[in-house]
Amino acid sequence: MMETVKTVEATQAIALPPGYRVADVIAFHGRDAEGLAEQVSPQGLRKGVLLDGVPTLLDIRFDDGMARCRIAFDVPIDMSDMPGMPALDALARDALLNVLGLRIDPAAFAAFAHADPVLGPVLARAPGLRIVQSATVFEALTWAIIGQQINLGFAIALRRTLIQLAGRRHSTGLWCYPEAPDVARLALEELTSRKFSTAKAETVLRVTRMVVDGSLALERSRDAAQVSQELLAIKGVGPWTVNYVLLRGYGYPDCSLEGDVAVRTALHNLTGSAERPTLAEAQRLLARYAPHRTMAAAYLWASLAE
Repeated sequence: MMETVKTVEATQAIALPPGYRVADVIAFHGRDAEGLAEQVSPQGLRKGVLLDGVPTLLDIRFDDGMARCRIAFDVPIDMSDMPGMPALDALARDALLNVLGLRIDPAAFAAFAHADPVLGPVLARAPGLRIVQSATVFEALTWAIIGQQINLGFAIALRRTLIQLAGRRHSTGLWCYPEAPDVARLALEELTSRKFSTAKAETVLRVTRMVVDGSLALERSRDAAQVSQELLAIKGVGPWTVNYVLLRGYGYPDCSLEGDVAVRTALHNLTGSAERPTLAEAQRLLARYAPHRTMAAAYLWASLAE
């Protein structure tokens, strides 16, 4: 059979800021021990993702303060020399900034909270912490829905199922995380027969089909308040999911995660309160970190690993 795709490669070199924490990036993208769509090593990572329908490999190597990125697009042969390639390069660059956690500069929070009695000591022990993101907003959105109210291991298994059902393999063999049109084609039974709850499967498909029909826009330039309002109006999407998407998908710097159990546990530990704070109490405690509540959440999570 005649080959129908051609692998077109590009390279990008991204200078990393002083104190960049490579190990954090590796840990975030290495959570799936099976390495279906991400493979990590101490030197770098490889991630597969669909970008505008094109299976794309992001191959990142960390070297002397640089992220040296090889990007391999499996494009249709008749597209490989067309003007659409610069648009793919731009999408890949956007995904790389997310994957590398370069959307939010942690220096502003460090200056803001260095003397804070709760997070100041945690910040001092872990300077330069960053928010590592999903490659695309859609990936963050679907992952947030998948991960609602279940343990991490089960969530990773469901994510792997979604990738195998709706994603595509790159020519290197790595699976690529799907885009909305790929997931929208799935039938409910394809998910529920593979351990998705009916409610979770319905929410994934509902949100995905809204993206496809244009009633839900995922452009990164959109206002956080408007995105929140639109997402909260969708059945099955609650405040925790919205804030997770704002954080891991859009990279907004002021996401309040009072609904996150780990955040509330960390607040309980660090403040020495008798009981874990309620949602309202956690919201009040986090309010003092505005407009840097995203980084506050990052340090609260980090405190649990100390």
